[in-house]
Amino acid sequence: MRGTFTLTIVVLFLVRSTGNCRSETLVPCYFIFGDSLYDVGNNNNLNTKAKANYLPYGIDFPGGKPIGRFSNGRNFVDKISELLGFENYIPPYSTAEGEEILKGVNYASGSAGILKDTGTLLGENICMDKQIENHKNTIAKIGKLGQVSANHSLEKCLYSINIGSNDFINYFKPDDYNWSSIYNPDQFADALILQYTQQIKALYELGARRLALSGLGRIGCIPAELELYNATECVPKINEAVDHFNAKLTSLIDSFNTTLPLAKFTLINLFSMQGMADFTGLITDKACCKLRSDYQCEIESEPCELRNEYVFLDGYHTTQAINDLSATMAFTLPVSLVVHPMSISQLITD
Repeated sequence: MRGTFTLTIVVLFLVRSTGNCRSETLVPCYFIFGDSLYDVGNNNNLNTKAKANYLPYGIDFPGGKPIGRFSNGRNFVDKISELLGFENYIPPYSTAEGEEILKGVNYASGSAGILKDTGTLLGENICMDKQIENHKNTIAKIGKLGQVSANHSLEKCLYSINIGSNDFINYFKPDDYNWSSIYNPDQFADALILQYTQQIKALYELGARRLALSGLGRIGCIPAELELYNATECVPKINEAVDHFNAKLTSLIDSFNTTLPLAKFTLINLFSMQGMADFTGLITDKACCKLRSDYQCEIESEPCELRNEYVFLDGYHTTQAINDLSATMAFTLPVSLVVHPMSISQLITD
């Protein structure tokens, strides 16, 4: 049954991805927040190991240049921007300037988390609180550009957020972070949700009304964790902790949909999507590139040739093929295993 369902999704993806000609965008602008899964270059000039401005990252991106995406090509929000009808991908905050900010800005930062200390062992990053501050700056710039109806326009825009994975990855590193000695996994999920709630409300106060929040994927199944735990199968305790967080995030979204006036929220269920990969014949337990000690790709290393057959490019990040597929599913399918309670295309429809 599930295998048949997955095959249907893959066929739908192939049909949908054959063309995306549209004379105008479905939303006036697109704002993006999160971590390395959405980062498009904000970390390039930071003092951090968490950057992807070298090959083999970007090898399949137009021009074959590594410009900061933690993928061999497009990431999830790149594909969403195509489906929304944008001619160009949404630029990173670090380089966005002039009138291009009117179409949207990407604030995501590799290694960032809900908590400000998350990922700092790798160096600098732009935590979620700072990303929201950067968005305030963007709104001010939009006002200076003479967009008198900026607040009205912002309410029509799409907002995507993917954050929390690094918080849990760090939680299970007791030698580096003491969080597991303070909280059990369920308490830690509560602490994250409490902080995340305030962050989302801050965006709401800044005009966000259509928000697609990504749940966390199966972190216990990624190549980095399999190698770290010397495991051949997913690490149950990590996935169970992630499941706690996702359940609480789903409840939060349901609450926001009933309590925040004029707002619409949906959950992108990456946990379920990654489970579907088991039925596609793709390679799910190995990285496509040669890994260095922090589970990113070795600089200038040769990636695998059949990249479309791999779920993961490195120890943490998915390939362009998976990013395209999951984005198209989230955008198109109003199916509970994919989104809750609506697809992105429904989210942006009045």
